[in-house]
Amino acid sequence: MKGFSLTRIAAVLVKEFTQLRRDRITYAMILVMPLMQLLLFGYAINTDPRHLPAAVVSHDHGRFANALVATLERTSYVDVRHLPASEDEMDGLLRRGEISLALTIPPDFTQRVLKGDRAQILAEVDATDPTAAGGVATAVASLPANALRQELKGVAAKPTNAPPFEVVVHRLYNPEGITSYNIVPGLLAIILSMTLVMMTAMAVTREVERGTMESLLSMPATAFEVMIGKLLPYVAVGILQTIVVLTLARLLFAVPMAHTLAGWVALSTGIVLFITGNLALGYCISTVVRSQLQAMQISMFYMMPSLFLSGFMFPFQGLPGWAQVIGEVIPITHFLRIIRGSLLKGQVLADMGTDLVALCGFLIVVTVLTIARSRTTLD
Repeated sequence: MKGFSLTRIAAVLVKEFTQLRRDRITYAMILVMPLMQLLLFGYAINTDPRHLPAAVVSHDHGRFANALVATLERTSYVDVRHLPASEDEMDGLLRRGEISLALTIPPDFTQRVLKGDRAQILAEVDATDPTAAGGVATAVASLPANALRQELKGVAAKPTNAPPFEVVVHRLYNPEGITSYNIVPGLLAIILSMTLVMMTAMAVTREVERGTMESLLSMPATAFEVMIGKLLPYVAVGILQTIVVLTLARLLFAVPMAHTLAGWVALSTGIVLFITGNLALGYCISTVVRSQLQAMQISMFYMMPSLFLSGFMFPFQGLPGWAQVIGEVIPITHFLRIIRGSLLKGQVLADMGTDLVALCGFLIVVTVLTIARSRTTLD
């Protein structure tokens, strides 16, 4: 039996550091993952979202109406970013998810306040995300007590404890604030991304490790044809996963489904684009890594910002500006809007245009990169 040797230990130690230095992806994961977690949890995560977008249609242009809007913005919960010309235009903004609050001030608001005649305003809140809806509802609920405090003086002031006006709050799309209506559809995006990206990346990498991928690319088929042939079976897997998740969402959690053929067409289009984009990303990852372990590491690295910056766990509009910019690049962000919009809001293709274009753009960019990498590394 050999005795204890510091020299042999040092030799093994040097060997391990050398191997770690050569495995740059693993080394990067060790350094970058904690840094990303620190930045995301420290700066981007916000359980009390502020500055959510709002729209106001005011049929009363008096100082009381102006003071009401100014007080609403001072709450910091919402920012009035849209002044639509009509209720129909404002409803479209709400249905497409561009605003979280739609405030309507009637034409007789000032007159009713001065008369003490039960003045009312209408606040329609997008309740698809109960967390964001709660903050918005709190902001509008405080308006009667604070909005007209400076304006109601002298004769206009009433010697009564009753507020000068009332806010009628309508929670749209999820009036009961059921969390599962928001979370369960979002889980479909996470499940598809986590399984399809990692499954494709590891499967193709396994073929590269075994040398069978080079054999495929040495045949008359082009790199693009090989990519299509390898991904099509996984498209079927993704569609099967989608059917199972949506079926269970309906049976177990009573999640609303699309009510019209146009709604199902829109949802199906988004699903196919999202599945294909995830598979293309997994294939692209396989052209960068050298082992299945690296493929799994990069797939998990991709999932972290997808979870936190897409609007799945925290309201997207409540994220800081830089986090929203990153989130707009992530396909999960757009698919979440599509599936929640289709199931909860009855959106159709016309309402999803921006998000569908984003998914198409992601698919095209990733496919081009994958083909370029395939030719460089395996031809």
